[in-house]
Amino acid sequence: MQQRQFGPFQVSAIGLGCMNLSHAYGTPPPAQQGERVLLAALDAGVTLFDTAALYGFGANETLVGRVLKPHRNRFKLASKGGMAAVTGEDGVPRRVIDGRPEAIRRNCEDSLRRLQTDVIDLYYLHRWDKKVPIEDSVGAMSDLVRAGKVRALGLSEVSAATLRKAHRVHPIAAVQTEYSLWTRNPEIAVLDACAELGATFVAFSPVARGFLCDALPDVSTLQPKDIRQGMPRFEPANYAANLQLLPPYKALAQEAGCTPAQLALAWLLHKAPHIIPIPGTTSVEHLKEDLAAADVKLSPDMMDRLEALINQQTVHGNRYSAQSRSEVDTEEF
Repeated sequence: MQQRQFGPFQVSAIGLGCMNLSHAYGTPPPAQQGERVLLAALDAGVTLFDTAALYGFGANETLVGRVLKPHRNRFKLASKGGMAAVTGEDGVPRRVIDGRPEAIRRNCEDSLRRLQTDVIDLYYLHRWDKKVPIEDSVGAMSDLVRAGKVRALGLSEVSAATLRKAHRVHPIAAVQTEYSLWTRNPEIAVLDACAELGATFVAFSPVARGFLCDALPDVSTLQPKDIRQGMPRFEPANYAANLQLLPPYKALAQEAGCTPAQLALAWLLHKAPHIIPIPGTTSVEHLKEDLAAADVKLSPDMMDRLEALINQQTVHGNRYSAQSRSEVDTEEF
């Protein structure tokens, strides 16, 4: 596996996003299946595993910790705080964005326990809590570095301006945001800001939440708890329009000699050397397919044709609902 810089570390050019082993796309797979995916990734040379306190309300960190603890010296571990489950008086856990220093410290301690590790290699602020100055949240995270509980810091779904404010408090080693052919917002400012500051850009949902795959989701069969149910791009009218992009896209994949998912990942790897995609999957077969994208070569002409086909003008619908868009700090087209 090719290597790329991830903050102060060298890791595989493609990491593993662990979220959908426990969260987000309907009923998660059995724990044994998640275990097989994690161990197969490790055996295939993946050395960056990405999780968060939010995923499965702690279940994903628990799974990652249990399965990968015996191999802790073979990979770099990233997790996130500042957005986690809080149980109300009714006993029901709910997602809460809380960037106060005391919440970040509590989230980190909980994550360390679930992950069964003494230190998290890179700790992200999962969302900037706009009620709390970013300097205060990052200041609390820098205390975790000084305490030896975290090695490096990152931010998720932030603008270039917020990144620069945070970086003045403590070096930001990585920024994680959705980025794929059909979500191009990072190209407005954050990609360049990361390059300027020496931060790695980590691209989540790099195959467009399954849209740029052979196994195209049928939106009429999405489970009630599948987060795509609330995403405008997957609403029936927008989705029908977006489907028109797929035949010419698949033709380009065939021309490039790879699968559609591999083409999406190879595009990201060719965009800039400081980008690391972290596709997620519940299938060992799809995992191997994704990792083979590191060997796909794309010409400048192919890059241009891909970007002309799928971009912010040709994709129908926003990536998030109005509520979700209000919770992120990214620049939007």
